[in-house]
Amino acid sequence: MNFDLSDEQQMIVDAVAKYVDKDSPVERFRKLRDTETGWETKAWRSMGEYGWLGVAYPEEQGGFGGSFVDTALILEQLGRGLVPEPFIASVVLAGGLVSRLGTAEQVERVLAPMIAGETTLALAYAETQSRYDLFDCGTKAEKSGGGYKITGEKVWVLNGHAADAYVVVARTAGDRRDESGLSLFIVEASADGLSRTRVSCMDGQSAGLIKLDGVEVAAENLLGEEGAALSELEWASDRGAAAACAEAQGCLSELLDRTVEYLKDRKQFGRAIGTFQALQHRAADMFAEVQLCQGSMYLAAISADSDDRETRIADVSVAKTQLTRGGWFVQENAVQLFGGIAITDEQDTGLFFKRVRVLQGLFGDADHHIARYEMQPRFEAAGD
Repeated sequence: MNFDLSDEQQMIVDAVAKYVDKDSPVERFRKLRDTETGWETKAWRSMGEYGWLGVAYPEEQGGFGGSFVDTALILEQLGRGLVPEPFIASVVLAGGLVSRLGTAEQVERVLAPMIAGETTLALAYAETQSRYDLFDCGTKAEKSGGGYKITGEKVWVLNGHAADAYVVVARTAGDRRDESGLSLFIVEASADGLSRTRVSCMDGQSAGLIKLDGVEVAAENLLGEEGAALSELEWASDRGAAAACAEAQGCLSELLDRTVEYLKDRKQFGRAIGTFQALQHRAADMFAEVQLCQGSMYLAAISADSDDRETRIADVSVAKTQLTRGGWFVQENAVQLFGGIAITDEQDTGLFFKRVRVLQGLFGDADHHIARYEMQPRFEAAGD
């Protein structure tokens, strides 16, 4: 398969890489990680002005009509600088669902300001008991007057501590683990009865715990068809997994580059340790795993735009498994080659290590995706 970039895609990569190098190096992440939001509204507006937030949305919605691959290319470069702005949460997850399911009014009210960099969004779906089961939802939305009243709690919501609006998954019918009866609602952060708590994650970024205590939303805030949200949520989760692979790819590439530079600079017994053949072999194996991660990530990004559910699931699950297993090989060997200092906070290596570890678990770890892949019809046919 040809993974060569088009001229337009190369321009996007060059522009984002230049931005990361000049305006958002790792030092910026260090300064922001203990602030209230963990990112800057000024930087988010700049991304909107550059067109990065709308690159993959249709032109009629204010976007540029690009593909998910364009989004993945942007995320890959952002990963190299640990850029903390909520790109996956706003653009890929919540924004993607509003673009796909929203009415013209919802797109204008919710999506347009996000594309411009004026607001951010979040998708609130996970609960304490749900883990990777997207259908496991105890949050309820009961009809009330001309709208709905939502009650429940959501955990580890990406950008949940700072979003201006949420796409909330709530049950309008059925029991907690029924696959039918799930619906999506647009809920403003300022809504009465909604409270949120900022929590720190292991990678230095922040997420939100969201409590909805009888939050009333109008009927026009229902996103898509009532009771039929599971397939759309699965679509969004697959795109989130592909996006996580893209950002992690940038982190892994940076880990590899920094490790190779260290091998060239660190001297032992009067020689650079990179001249030792055993360490050269280790670095070569790391390079191979990074390339495998990149190839599977591109394939997942291509399939993320496909309406072929079977292909999308297979390609995304392969990429996520490679990220978890091959990415871990790169991580553990970077630590081995740097020595113990690699996991200290003073070393940037440890920051990339922790960010990749979080991305490996988002939207399903290797065990989850292997089991999911095995359930696909074409895999079963091949086994027969």
